[in-house]
Amino acid sequence: MKSLRFLRMAVLTFCTFAFVLMPSCQDKEPGIESRASDFSSQVVQDYMSLMGVLSKETTGAFPPVVARAYAYTGLALYESLVPGMPDNNSFAGLISGFSADMIPDAEAGEYHWGVVANAVLAQMLRDCFSGATPENLAAIDALEVDYRDNIFAAEADAEVMSRSEAHGKAVALAILAYADADGEANCFNTNFPTSYVAPVGPGMWRPTPPLFALALQPYWGDVRPFLNRNISEEMPPPPPSYSTTPGTEFMDEVMEVYNTVLNLTDEQRIIAHYWSDDPGKSATPAGHSLSILRQVLDLEDANLAEAAESFALMTMAVHDAFISCWESKYIYNLVRPITVIQTEIDGAFTIPLPTPPFPEYTSGHSVQSGAAAKVLTEIFGENYAFTDYTQVNRPDINGDPRSFASFYAFADEAARSRLYGGIHFRSAIDEGIAQGLGVGENIMALPYRK
Repeated sequence: MKSLRFLRMAVLTFCTFAFVLMPSCQDKEPGIESRASDFSSQVVQDYMSLMGVLSKETTGAFPPVVARAYAYTGLALYESLVPGMPDNNSFAGLISGFSADMIPDAEAGEYHWGVVANAVLAQMLRDCFSGATPENLAAIDALEVDYRDNIFAAEADAEVMSRSEAHGKAVALAILAYADADGEANCFNTNFPTSYVAPVGPGMWRPTPPLFALALQPYWGDVRPFLNRNISEEMPPPPPSYSTTPGTEFMDEVMEVYNTVLNLTDEQRIIAHYWSDDPGKSATPAGHSLSILRQVLDLEDANLAEAAESFALMTMAVHDAFISCWESKYIYNLVRPITVIQTEIDGAFTIPLPTPPFPEYTSGHSVQSGAAAKVLTEIFGENYAFTDYTQVNRPDINGDPRSFASFYAFADEAARSRLYGGIHFRSAIDEGIAQGLGVGENIMALPYRK
């Protein structure tokens, strides 16, 4: 594990005794004696890795549900550290239903912001993934104890440790109360409500093979977003009108899926599986985006403040992306490609991936990837080249690392993968990317910096 502890303590000591001569050390919240930027982000990266495991192995961890857990965890981390981030504003008053009186004030004194992060992240993961296996719940406890007792205890005295840990836990509980107010505290257990009756008619979605499962989270479009305009202003235009007449826009898109799947190249097949990120086999698409962020934070040797800021912004964008996407899906209730092709063209047609159990338009992969790419681009730069190692430990697919010239390039490939997998029509992919970019842009427009 990389450690900047010696450097951190040297900086903190110097700031404590020489703050009159150091403007950068003076520039803090009143009464707060240290800055989050003086600390390593390794603790955050390690919790991100654990979140990937929890997302893969927790029952009910479907994509929108995972995105919600990530977003509130990111928000809690940020809000717990913002008293030690003098250049940043709280999100209180900036996002839906979140006011300053919901967050406990940080008492005056010295803080070890790594201890704060450790406490808040452990508390959030225990609650957001309360249905995790006993082994994974124990892993959360073990990670918290390891950082607290074996790493951070040597860096701060008992008073600082106690103050820092109490603050982290208090903020976590406050954010959990805010999260519960969105009505989805039990969402891991309500993915397939029997109360939902799908509309019936030409071009309408219906359950798809092989499982013919009920609709996933059909009411998710009503979940409280962080920004209302991400729902009201980012809805895509309607999809092409349903038609089985050759030469119409809709049938042209049907034939594109059909011909693409029948003539897949080896590279296209690899791409389809690489980005599939199915629940139970991976950390879901939101987890893939979080993995990319974690890798970038490591490459950048990001400090704790930088990690908290980027974690919060990206996960809030991805959460709103899923809400916006699900609103679109259940407004239009468009049929899936496999249904049209098997009934109108080729009854023996099969696709490389299982079709997810919800309507087609727009593509969730496209919307969330577009939102994530927009945030990452705004933070790290437009031409940020990187290699993604997310899938290297997956024996069920070709998980060889994939390299990209930019974050937009990863979003484009993730979106196109759904055409190669026979999951989505072209318009769902293209409009989904645009939808996600809009969501990400709105999040990045928040005045989170002073």
